[in-house]
Amino acid sequence: MKSKVEILEIARKTLQIEAEGISRISTQLNDDFSEIVHQILYLNARVIVTGIGKSAIIAQKIVATFNSTGTPAIFMHAADAIHGDLGMIQQNDLVICISKSGNTPEIKVLVPLLKQGGNKLVAMAGDKESFLAKQADWLLDTSVEHEACPHNLAPTTSTTAQLAMGDALAVCLLECREFSSADFAKYHPGGSLGKRLYLTVGDLAAQNEKPVVTSNASVKEVIIEITKNRLGAVAVVDEGKLSGIITDGDIRRMLNKNTTIDGLTAANIMTISPKYIDKNELAVNALEILRVNNITQILVGTESKFEGFIHLHDLLKEGII
Repeated sequence: MKSKVEILEIARKTLQIEAEGISRISTQLNDDFSEIVHQILYLNARVIVTGIGKSAIIAQKIVATFNSTGTPAIFMHAADAIHGDLGMIQQNDLVICISKSGNTPEIKVLVPLLKQGGNKLVAMAGDKESFLAKQADWLLDTSVEHEACPHNLAPTTSTTAQLAMGDALAVCLLECREFSSADFAKYHPGGSLGKRLYLTVGDLAAQNEKPVVTSNASVKEVIIEITKNRLGAVAVVDEGKLSGIITDGDIRRMLNKNTTIDGLTAANIMTISPKYIDKNELAVNALEILRVNNITQILVGTESKFEGFIHLHDLLKEGII
């Protein structure tokens, strides 16, 4: 049994070897990479990504990244392709074939069929002299010196290199397309990621009450309004204009300073020039304001128009945090 120290050393060595593998393939980039990006950018069809074994798993991840960043892509297993799935490839589709050796039997059967169909072929291969590399129109060289596996057998560094090369393609494509966060949101509408990209302050504020008092309201009226709406704060609004905010903390500080609340009004205890945010801002921007100012709620609207509150709990509930 390995000791904790030995286990950590093995882990560090593995990560170092794989990092060196990625560093190596970055030096192997050439004009073929740029040409592939241009081919995909102006492709009036889809990108088909295929592979066998562990490379097939990497191919699936690359397809997922392409699709989520605006490049239409389909995964095709190399073994299934020669047993009927080849029919999914259309005339103008570009095919990226991933293989460490570039010489597996399935690849040797598949490549001539792709060439026969007239499809442009990109090889992502770990051997520049392999069958796949020599038959392809363009080559992405993902050769590595050795696997992280101590026996140099289990695909580790090689699959990491393939994954990184796929990411490099996807990022180049999205930057060339000027793919924005708004575009990204179209493909990720679900989950916390999507909400960070489209959920607005107004969406959250609409779910809450709008506790309001005037500046001449008594402290008792203020406390009742705060308690009734359970947002921990109340807006002070006079003639439609936002004058300030009173929070639970303001009430506690007032009680600590005064032996009696008789005669005190909202104007005496409110915080003037409070933080507020426009309803059209993204909710994630409100979170940043809360963090920077170490507060738990923020007014929604402008100086001339109070439109509600959002609370830190609203952001927690929606998974923004």
